Amino acid sequence: MQVDIKTSDIRPIRQTFSHVARRLGDKPASRYQEATLDMQPTANFHYRPLWQPEFELYDKRRTAIEMADWYSFKDPRHYYYGVYTMARARQQEGADRQFEFAEKRSLLAQADPQLRESLQQVMVPLRHYEWGANMNMSYCCGYGYGTAVTQAFIFAAMDRLGIAQYMSRIGLQVDGNTGAALEAGKQAWLQHPAWQGVRRVMEKLFVTKDWFEVFVAQSLVFDGLMYPLIHRRYVNAHSAASGHALAMLTEFPNEWFDETARWVDATVKTAVDESPANAAELSRWYVQWRDQIAQALEPLAALALHDTGAGVLESLVTELDARAARLGIQQ
Repeated sequence: MQVDIKTSDIRPIRQTFSHVARRLGDKPASRYQEATLDMQPTANFHYRPLWQPEFELYDKRRTAIEMADWYSFKDPRHYYYGVYTMARARQQEGADRQFEFAEKRSLLAQADPQLRESLQQVMVPLRHYEWGANMNMSYCCGYGYGTAVTQAFIFAAMDRLGIAQYMSRIGLQVDGNTGAALEAGKQAWLQHPAWQGVRRVMEKLFVTKDWFEVFVAQSLVFDGLMYPLIHRRYVNAHSAASGHALAMLTEFPNEWFDETARWVDATVKTAVDESPANAAELSRWYVQWRDQIAQALEPLAALALHDTGAGVLESLVTELDARAARLGIQQ
């Protein structure tokens, strides 16, 4: 008996969603494009914000930056919810194994008392810095315009909570899960002179109204100096004393910074290239916040790296200026 199996060529009525086809044409689109393009509502709002009735719920006027098309922004990582959560789940599994390894062998708890004291003063207070960054990214998501940027902001906000938890876990490994290091880190954040400039700038960002300015100050300038200073220079200088446990436990923040910098640079460059007015505004913001943040970090650099701190910070500012210049920012 012979069975003939016939196939039929079934052509879809359309290749993608209509809102994507209006931009790209009726052709297959990526998942990132389908989850991003024109997803934000633009009409039929029921009410204006009661606390700011002069604005719509989604309003382009909340920033001085102007774009002909707010969906010009692209995330080079092509993160939408599904891809983002899967990527972070894989990274968390690796980070959890590293923390379990270090905790099982008490690598930080058995470190030199001088190093443990330094970690409580320099590393553990970063949990409060990360919480502040979470607040700033949440603000950018809440008041930003266009899914192309707002979805990336909320991903960044959740990342900052995760990094804050990792900083807390480092503190718990330092004190053997008593919580004493976390309290010491909190007091350092609130009272230690080395942290007061950082805290002052963070609180100033909390009351900055322009969401794109907050993004530039936090993600380009603040992180662009803080991460290389602490997660790289400080960690490299002190990792050997911990049996390299410190480098192992801060691997995720380092990888995250490199990955996120790609998105930050792409977003800033797109805004700069849009118009000379945007370029001028972004350059003004950059210089203003760079000077404030660099000054705020001077005592922290001295606390973290002692006599070499000033020179290291100066070199990091130079590197950040070069990065900003590549994006079209004038200084």
